[in-house]
Amino acid sequence: MINYLEHNAIDKAKWDALIAECGNIYAYSWYLDIVHPGWEALVEDDYQSVMPLTGGKKFGVNYLFQPYFVQQLGVFSKSPMTAEMTESFLKAIPSRYRFAEIRLNEGNAFAEDIQGVEYHRNVLLDLNQEYNAIRANYHQNTKRNLAKAESNNLQLVETVIPYHVVALFRDNRGALLDKWGDAEYNVLTHLAKVAQKRNAAFMLGVSEKGVGRLICAAIFMKTKDRITFLFSGLTEEGKQRQAMTYLLDQVIQQHAHQPITFDFEGSDDDNLARFYLGFGGKETKYPSYCFNRLSPLGKALLKLWKKR
Repeated sequence: MINYLEHNAIDKAKWDALIAECGNIYAYSWYLDIVHPGWEALVEDDYQSVMPLTGGKKFGVNYLFQPYFVQQLGVFSKSPMTAEMTESFLKAIPSRYRFAEIRLNEGNAFAEDIQGVEYHRNVLLDLNQEYNAIRANYHQNTKRNLAKAESNNLQLVETVIPYHVVALFRDNRGALLDKWGDAEYNVLTHLAKVAQKRNAAFMLGVSEKGVGRLICAAIFMKTKDRITFLFSGLTEEGKQRQAMTYLLDQVIQQHAHQPITFDFEGSDDDNLARFYLGFGGKETKYPSYCFNRLSPLGKALLKLWKKR
């Protein structure tokens, strides 16, 4: 039986014990507490299977949405996932949620196409092989960019803190984004700090040799068998020097020949996906799920809200 639990009723020790088996960093209770305080859950058979619910309220309407810094949630289980299990959890979402746009995880399959389900692209790289074998599978353009990076007098910086990565992003690409503000950046900074204390994150950067100024930096989340490329910042100089290619290659070198999957975390953007696939990774798919139980007036209000 699937039970709906409010936040205070969730046994987080049992919850995290299950998530540890599934290897999904986004679904740990401490992670959700930071990115979406007050999250709720669906729980089956004493935490044998679970699904976090990340809800909000607009115009008096309860709805589900995907928090920032969370690529995949959905259903997690100790037993092998089936399409029936996934669909049972979706049907158990409380009726008070009138609208939803959520992303499930790569283990949540469906027997056939059902209304409201779409698929998104991710790129994964198996690191459990010698580095030279991994590098041999880099695409030609990636090999050229890496050779350029290696000739650009770059060095890896291991004394990076979350603030450095966030500031690098805000001063560059972030300056073009209107929807991101102090609230989002503060959540990210706090998340990275907490994860680092839990040995669930590390930060690295790139600078010119002999020059302390960062031109590229990133936050990587980690579980026992996965490293996730969560967030990064890059200057125009970093782009020209292929600093991101250099940084990702350094991480791959450091963790090669270990039973670890490198998760590039996307992307549906064709250019980004091409860049990630250039490291020899494989394209995978994960589903999103949307439903709309709103009245005609509610749907009109939702349409106006989305345009804002």
